[in-house]
Amino acid sequence: MSDLSSRKVLIVVHDWGIEETELTRPLGDLREAGVQVTLAAPTLNDVETLQHDRYPGAAVTPDALISDVAAADFDLLVVPGGTCNVDHLRINPSAIQLAKDFAQSGKTIAAICHGPWLLVNAGVLGGKTLTSCRYISADVENAGGVHEDREVVVDNASGWKLITSRKPDDLDAFVGAIKEAL
Repeated sequence: MSDLSSRKVLIVVHDWGIEETELTRPLGDLREAGVQVTLAAPTLNDVETLQHDRYPGAAVTPDALISDVAAADFDLLVVPGGTCNVDHLRINPSAIQLAKDFAQSGKTIAAICHGPWLLVNAGVLGGKTLTSCRYISADVENAGGVHEDREVVVDNASGWKLITSRKPDDLDAFVGAIKEAL
């Protein structure tokens, strides 16, 4: 694998309800690979993760506020899942604008599980093929995306790359596709 130390990744989350491994695996694995990773949230208080949307998980300290980061400063955006996480994130104006800016700039976005919900609300899924957790497949299709039930889907349509996966069991493929895109 090439040197990833010059690459910059932004992970955006709400302050509660993030699926633990869908945050901690990309965050840890990418940092271990030398990637400069910034975790952004609505506040600088520790974000609270959950395991399986139910059981308390690790608390993680964000590096920046969502409202203070810009797509221009990063190569790739990661949107972890967690039902409550993305349900709140998808109505956050700053998060919606970030997703739009990444897509309009031709930059890569990676989303897992409920993560594509943010992209539904950002209006950027038209013509894209992707996967997600099964619970939001109708939302993805209603937003103009083509939903497939696969471990990882990489789509280059519409001038930007989208990497998606369904669930925590797909994290090896998801993180691998992110590293490959970088």
